[in-house]
Amino acid sequence: MNTQPNVFTDVFSEAKLGPITLRNRIIKAATFEASTPDALVTEDLINYHRLPAAGGVGMTTVAYCAVAPGGRTDGWQIWMRPEAVPGLQKLTEAVHAEGAAISAQIGHAGPVANARTNKAKALAPVRFFNPLSMRFAKKATIDDIREVTAAHANAARLAIDSGFDAVEIHLGHNYLASSFLSPLINRRIDEFGGSLENRAKVARGVVRAVRDAVDKAGGTIAVTAKLNMSDGIRGGISLEESLQTAKWLEEDGGLDAIELTAGSSLVNPMYLFRGDAPVKEFAGAFKPPISWGMRTVGKGFLREYPYREAYLLREAKQFRAELKLPLILLGGITNRDTMDQAMAEGFEFVAMGRALLAEPDLINRIKADGDAHSVRSLCTHCNKCMPTIYTHTHCVLTGAPDALVR
Repeated sequence: MNTQPNVFTDVFSEAKLGPITLRNRIIKAATFEASTPDALVTEDLINYHRLPAAGGVGMTTVAYCAVAPGGRTDGWQIWMRPEAVPGLQKLTEAVHAEGAAISAQIGHAGPVANARTNKAKALAPVRFFNPLSMRFAKKATIDDIREVTAAHANAARLAIDSGFDAVEIHLGHNYLASSFLSPLINRRIDEFGGSLENRAKVARGVVRAVRDAVDKAGGTIAVTAKLNMSDGIRGGISLEESLQTAKWLEEDGGLDAIELTAGSSLVNPMYLFRGDAPVKEFAGAFKPPISWGMRTVGKGFLREYPYREAYLLREAKQFRAELKLPLILLGGITNRDTMDQAMAEGFEFVAMGRALLAEPDLINRIKADGDAHSVRSLCTHCNKCMPTIYTHTHCVLTGAPDALVR
């Protein structure tokens, strides 16, 4: 148990994250930018990340860098391969020129993967139907699990070659590793199902593989993970089980920090986002029959949760009390008061998504405001940015080119 007294830290102070040093403790959360039509870096993607870097963040996170073509949530997303490295190098150089660090979110979407647009079979703990792709994900074999684990290690090596300062392993939102953790989705009866210890094997194995690859390459980059505290659905990942998984990850020694998240991309995405549920806009983003289904049952899928600042703090504090590992607080971080609250509660970093989508220069404005604490984000939490991920992600209020938390 972490019994160290919380010491207030200035969010704008330098911070160590594993082997790297960030200029401040503010991280742009991993996003889907909708700006890689050929699954390769574009000038649009570079601009998406250059702007918040110039706007003052300590580190920006590129998403979604899938470890395999079948691990993408859509076929136009980047997947880590040698062909992608030159563009990724140009991207990291542009961010570094603005004084910020840059991380690559690596992972496999599992049952969330779009087998139709990926033109590759999706994987899941058991055979699983994805209504958005109208395809079944196949039950992952032992060989599939080994291949995905090795693909994470390869993605980490490519991230190093591309000039990234960190990788963030996606263990949340019912993507592949998270779906194995979920007792609701994972109904296997083999060594990867049943007990939490068995269900956590994929997540722990992936982290170990990435850490080994990073260490063999000199250990020059940080390794973090995004972990669900809760799926927000009955029978899914619970806080108690997630906390035990986090303790195992800490004991394994593969991570430099954990970013705490929540919600399921499959059944309850708004549990992460909070605020308005843009059902009409989501329906308009799809063609029939999905658009018809969204209009009919969308309110059940996109459940609405009221927004409040630091809305994941209460659950995250339970992790802070039990872990020594640095933690990144996500969810409702939009102003200096909330950042200071996170620091006072003992969190080493904060992560921001929608607020930076609306205003890429928000961090510089908050810093310039000093002790006044008067700067407030323009984001209204209408969440109408969410459906724009299928065309070109943007804030519908400001039109600012940034991206949505994934």
